[in-house]
Amino acid sequence: MNEQQPIVRARRVLWLLVTAVGTTACQQITTPMEHFGHNIGDDYWLPNYTPIVEYWETLDRESERLRLVDIGESVEGRRIVMAIVTSPQNQRKLDHYQDISRRLALAEGLTDEDARELAMEGRAVVWIDGGLHANETVGAQNLIELAYQMVSLDDAETLRILDNVILLAAFTNPDGMDMVVDWYMREPDPTKRFMGGFPRLEQYYIGHRNNRDFFINSQPETEAVSRVLCREWFPQIVYNHHHHGPPGAVIATPPFRDPFNYNIDPLVVMGIELVGAAINGRLIAENKPGATWRSGTNYQTWWNGGLRTTPYFHNQIGILTETSGDPTPIQIPFNPAIQLPRNDHPYPIPPYIEPNLWHFRQSVEYALSADRAVLDLAAKHREDFLFNIYQMGRNSIERGSRDHVTITPPRIAAVDSAIAADGALPIVRGEERIRGYEKKYYDILHDSAHRDARGYIIPSSQPDFLTATKFVNALLKSGVTVYLATEAFEVAGTLYPEGSYVVKAAQAFRPHVRDMMEPQYYPDDIPYPGGPPNRPYDLVGYTLAYQMGIEFDRVFDGFDGPFEEIRDFAGVPDGEITGTGSAGFLLSHEANDAFVAINRLLASGESVFWMTGPVEAGEASFGTGAVYVAGGESTEPKLEVLTSEVGLNFTAVESAPTGEALQLSPVRIGLWDQYGGSPNSGYVRWILEQFEFPVDLVYPQRLDAGNLAEDYDVLIFPEGAIGATRAVQTGSSRTDSPDSLNVPPEWRDKMGSVTERKTVPQLRRFLQGGGTVIAIGASTALGNFLGLPVRDHLSLGGSRIPPERFFVPGSIVEARVDRAHPLAWGISSEMVDVFFNNSPVFRFSPGAGLRRLLWFEGEAPLRSGWAWGQRYLNGGTAAFAASIGVGRLVLFGFDVTNRAQSHGTYKFLFNSIYYSGTERVIF
Repeated sequence: MNEQQPIVRARRVLWLLVTAVGTTACQQITTPMEHFGHNIGDDYWLPNYTPIVEYWETLDRESERLRLVDIGESVEGRRIVMAIVTSPQNQRKLDHYQDISRRLALAEGLTDEDARELAMEGRAVVWIDGGLHANETVGAQNLIELAYQMVSLDDAETLRILDNVILLAAFTNPDGMDMVVDWYMREPDPTKRFMGGFPRLEQYYIGHRNNRDFFINSQPETEAVSRVLCREWFPQIVYNHHHHGPPGAVIATPPFRDPFNYNIDPLVVMGIELVGAAINGRLIAENKPGATWRSGTNYQTWWNGGLRTTPYFHNQIGILTETSGDPTPIQIPFNPAIQLPRNDHPYPIPPYIEPNLWHFRQSVEYALSADRAVLDLAAKHREDFLFNIYQMGRNSIERGSRDHVTITPPRIAAVDSAIAADGALPIVRGEERIRGYEKKYYDILHDSAHRDARGYIIPSSQPDFLTATKFVNALLKSGVTVYLATEAFEVAGTLYPEGSYVVKAAQAFRPHVRDMMEPQYYPDDIPYPGGPPNRPYDLVGYTLAYQMGIEFDRVFDGFDGPFEEIRDFAGVPDGEITGTGSAGFLLSHEANDAFVAINRLLASGESVFWMTGPVEAGEASFGTGAVYVAGGESTEPKLEVLTSEVGLNFTAVESAPTGEALQLSPVRIGLWDQYGGSPNSGYVRWILEQFEFPVDLVYPQRLDAGNLAEDYDVLIFPEGAIGATRAVQTGSSRTDSPDSLNVPPEWRDKMGSVTERKTVPQLRRFLQGGGTVIAIGASTALGNFLGLPVRDHLSLGGSRIPPERFFVPGSIVEARVDRAHPLAWGISSEMVDVFFNNSPVFRFSPGAGLRRLLWFEGEAPLRSGWAWGQRYLNGGTAAFAASIGVGRLVLFGFDVTNRAQSHGTYKFLFNSIYYSGTERVIF
């Protein structure tokens, strides 16, 4: 034997041992205490985002188990970092495992045998995040500790997880984390620190609603997360940490309550059950009582748009937990209703009431147990999770490639109607007592007349194709495959122009495609006949194509054409200036982005008009409200920029169009906001900024000070501005007092609320002097305060119709439009989809002399969602404008800007902003 062989063999053994445990055997890992001076979960202490990132950078240097990467940048410019945690061997083959995850998720070009081999070779990918809602601190603090444990522990479970799982750990709202921590830690006396009373939103624009943004992807943080989940890593499990738990419990876990969205693959639902069982089983085994699920919480698997729900429509197992706890010790109250064990709350927890309080570290330990339960499950069943995501993708491709009927509540209703019409009775066969109906009734469910679309075509010839491009980009951000037609083509006898978009159903993310293109049919969730409806967790009807006003055709048979896959995002279509002459330029009012042009041109001193009648210019025709830009030496170069940057088309004319026009003037917009911020206001602000409207926030104290016309031409009051008060938590009492909140002086002028006594008189003076006031949703109560002759259309006998008879939670309903109304100029259809959430509906008093802008017509206006008793909407007014003095009050009962999704109704708001300040001229 070669005398060097034992030495070589010993070196190999040593190398294998070091590799198996990473670097922990030969390098000390910095503990949280060493880095922060505190242990994670210490009472009365939180670290903010910057030292957390520095700590993870330290772990990245010290351990081969963790690699830190940037995945984006927040609204306020902070890095969004993600830790990739796995064994050193896996780190060295990270690109390979990422490719396996992608190939299995997309399920294209693979056989079952191929997929099984890839699943055997691959590693389960698990996403765990914290801090999305920055004031929910357990998840973020838990994530720091989780990363430390995964790089420092060498127990068998940890090593098994590292070998079989790739953990993606991310803080998803760095701006909010810094804001919340700095606010909490500002009090020198730790015992006086409390979580609440924050002076602004925890995400710059939309605050807590950042977990409602995951299919529109309007914010940079959301877009960054969606890119990782849907376009880069395709994790099989997505775990989204939240808190607080239900009263009397510690943690709310999966599984969730019915109904689940019928577009979701059933393997997703069973995966949620499996992961939930793992979490709850581990908590009980570790003697951690107080977990509840299903009927113990309000969470469902219906709605799309959250960080844990959008993954459902990408064949990913999305879960959340809500864990009670704050850095300031809390009470777990005594709730006798959940002290008796039951199937979805088998291990109640005794109350923690003063002096026996619940401490922050206890909450962190619960979250860590849930993390490790998920990771251990993924490690043990790695191949199953990998193969199942392929299987779900394969199922979607197969369903989209043939005639397939999705079973929905209307299909069940059709069967029930047929059975009732026939007076059919269940068949009883012999002694087996098998009951059921004839197969002909089952066949009704699968009637080919109701088969799913094989694909969707979005024509480039539609009036607002720029908004259609934004819709397509929302799909692309969510990983949907979209094609661009490179030349004109014909499908099913219809000729479509070059540049049209094509979305085929035969793709792994077909559930998401259907959820964005097709109506949601929420089942009648009523516990007993005549009872009140069960309230859904969130929206029930949200079809994005409907909300954005997109024109599209469904194709029910296989088709192909000159299509090219869009690899990144759809670019802005090139605009152009056509026609001859230099007198001026015409622009269609139908594109939302026309307002970008209006705002830029007015800001730079150009003269802009709306024509009050149709206009012809050569071969081009423009409807009422066409935008006319008077020509000057500087005009055309500005328009050329708009054609290239925005994609707008202008028509040059040799002379100004004849007839009446409205000359526009620059506007000064005041948008209501409040201390602590308002997501509704934030959404409106974000939208206005995207379309380049000048906007300033205005707070109640400024409104009450009066002389509003000195600073504003238009005031906007979104949902929640009027008729609402702001209360903040301060220990055991609630108050608006700046002293009790220890509010710094720079924030005190933002406190207060709109009141009938102080604010409404100032708004009346503003209106009478020529100002414009726009109110949305419940803020339309302003009309009552101002004495308008308007009543509640949804009242009977002086009382609001009870939910047992009328209930329309977050849904899309159809309204008729008075297209001749100046506030509707540019609307291309007589009927418009509006977002309705038990919204105000108006009825004019006799002789009111008011003109409707939108109204509900017919017995069944529902387009997507759930509308119990929808017939009560018939004849009700959805929006109108009223003159007060020489000013104008515009009231939108429905949400005209819903979560930055309802582009199809933006134009009503934009028109309202400019209309009252126009001056009539004759060309």
